[in-house]
Amino acid sequence: MEGFDEAILSLYAKGLTAGEIQAHLAEIYDVDVSHETISKAPDKVSAELDAWRQRPLDRVYAVVMIDAIVLKIRDGAVANRPVYIAVGINLESERDILRVWVGAGGEGAKTWMAWLAERKNRGVQDVLIACCDDLKGLPDSIAAIWPLADIQLCVVHMVRNSLKYASTRHWSQIAKELRQVYTAATADAAEARFAEFEAEWGARYPALVAVRRRGWEHFVMFLRFPPEIRKIVYTANMIESLNLRFRQATRRRGHFPNEEAALKVLYLVIRDRQPNRRNPTGRTHNWEEAINTLAGYYGDRATDNQ
Repeated sequence: MEGFDEAILSLYAKGLTAGEIQAHLAEIYDVDVSHETISKAPDKVSAELDAWRQRPLDRVYAVVMIDAIVLKIRDGAVANRPVYIAVGINLESERDILRVWVGAGGEGAKTWMAWLAERKNRGVQDVLIACCDDLKGLPDSIAAIWPLADIQLCVVHMVRNSLKYASTRHWSQIAKELRQVYTAATADAAEARFAEFEAEWGARYPALVAVRRRGWEHFVMFLRFPPEIRKIVYTANMIESLNLRFRQATRRRGHFPNEEAALKVLYLVIRDRQPNRRNPTGRTHNWEEAINTLAGYYGDRATDNQ
């Protein structure tokens, strides 16, 4: 297989199975590489993956996003396991994958504290804006590790979660009206629009309204910012595009034999740069305007990365 290592790893990252990679090498390069040899190829990045997981991180990140996908992993029995992804943008506009790790599902505050403390120990002393789902204990753990961070809950996921409290026949209308809340020009305008939403739906779906009220502070935090910051915080295109590539690389694999096997394939995706496509790492477009705006809100915290 000598000389074909990187080609095989790149094909793994693009979602090809070992059999498909074997056929591809035979067709394109007229070489016969065994299925077993190809299957073991991801093991070649074990040391590189370990070094990547332990590398020092920047002292300050302007934005950190935490999201998850679900993979089938065998641990005695095959089960759906959450795989968490932490992505950051530093003060110099560089996007980076801070960590990818496998959870058990139903993580609580103690687990989140341990995972976030690991990021801090690797150098992350401050986060300006943290974006995450409203998972049990996660927002509070972020606040404990980085007490100055502003926390924005993922709007898209919050709207989706809201719909489980409503009849399917009302989903379209509720989603449309909630969008009018989180796209309001100001926080005050959002409050007024939500009051109208509550008047219309509160009697029929009190649990839905109560859930959104409880998380109100984190639901509309980003409305205090102008569009150049909202776009970064709200759209989450950076992490969604990465998750799409993760799914493409894992969709046809059935299940992984263990956590480490899953992480190796995800790491291959991270390291596989694709021309003319949005990569998970690299510079953030139009950052100059965004960082100057952040400096107006956060002062020296947005300019001091030493």
